[in-house]
Amino acid sequence: MTIETLHELFLAHPTVSTDTRKITKNCLFFALKGDNFDGNEFAEDALGKGASYVIIDNKQYKTSKNCILVDSVLAILQKLASFHRNYCHAKIIGLTGSNGKTTTKELIYAVLSKKYKTVATQGNLNNHIGVPLTLLSIKKDTEIAIIEMGANHQKEIEFLCGIAQPDFGYITNFGKAHLEGFGGVEGVIKGKSELYDFLISNGKSIFLNADDPIQLEKLSTYIKKIGFSTDKLAYYKIEFLGANPFVTCRVEGTTIQSQLIGGYNFTNCAVAILMGKYFNVPIETIKEGIENYTPQNNRSQILRQNGNQIILDAYNANPTSMQAALENFAVMDGEKKIAFLGDMFELGETAAVEHQNIADLISNMKFDDVFLVGKNFYATETTLKKFDTFESLSEYVKKAKLPKGKILIKGSRGMALERLLNIL
Repeated sequence: MTIETLHELFLAHPTVSTDTRKITKNCLFFALKGDNFDGNEFAEDALGKGASYVIIDNKQYKTSKNCILVDSVLAILQKLASFHRNYCHAKIIGLTGSNGKTTTKELIYAVLSKKYKTVATQGNLNNHIGVPLTLLSIKKDTEIAIIEMGANHQKEIEFLCGIAQPDFGYITNFGKAHLEGFGGVEGVIKGKSELYDFLISNGKSIFLNADDPIQLEKLSTYIKKIGFSTDKLAYYKIEFLGANPFVTCRVEGTTIQSQLIGGYNFTNCAVAILMGKYFNVPIETIKEGIENYTPQNNRSQILRQNGNQIILDAYNANPTSMQAALENFAVMDGEKKIAFLGDMFELGETAAVEHQNIADLISNMKFDDVFLVGKNFYATETTLKKFDTFESLSEYVKKAKLPKGKILIKGSRGMALERLLNIL
């Protein structure tokens, strides 16, 4: 079957599923393989649940004319997504970076969707499977699509750009994330910059934070760039008014107060404002979009529980985001402050040093109590309370009488520190 023929089939059945638990009537089921499963084995089940066709790559499971046999299900899914991207007329905004990708994506969506028919990456579907699925959610009348691209090794962003072929791009920042896969900070910069490389080689436009020296240097000679800055005259000016606790900024005489904590979220708001201006969204509409956006999914959420104000930032963590969260927490108002910090993953051989750096940093901050949890934090040399497992921390907290106040919860996804909410 040619990609053109498969695309015609997709247009007739424009819902794609890769999970038989989420089959909808008349969808296309792509039988992907994983480390611990083979989607081919579920092809017949998918048809039984209402899928019109299943795409498989093992002829053993071709049981009817509704089973389409291909060489590689993953490869055909990616090719179909790229074909569909070119079939539609939506402008594609590619987005990557070490920290803040998802929040930035949602802020941009909150602004642009006020004026345009817009789609954006759902949740964290930002890899070699998620990007194609997002592209296939684009409709004929979609005007703008915001495609988040995640990566933990070299050439991954390059590959995703080949599928999505973005018209615009933005890199949130270059931080200490996925150091193990990228091979250090310089590797992170090189890997994330693959988005720049694609856009430059294809003459596409780039949005940038002109206050970031790395971005500014890399794009110094590139003409097709649109930047924001707090003070550089050559770029669109956005003033940062503070974050105690919520990020507030001013642009064109209009004050915008987000529902996001932490100064580190200013640039996320700023680029959403910048893109809104570029795409001719009125400033009052931009303000409405940003001010109405509320963080979810354990990302910088502010919760009130049992007399405490809890900052739940447990979706992910790396040395850069951990330091930013701690520094923000240190300057927030509040008499009593307690921090719960969980291990940071994917740091490779730098893990011991980076966890020790965070332990040293927080030792110099005047918090009322600090709890470190995880094998890496447990191995640090510190006088702070530390626990090798969540279970041991849990038992301690259940018995302790902690003062009421502000609580920061921060750790990598694998630590699942949101479990603390049931204990505090």
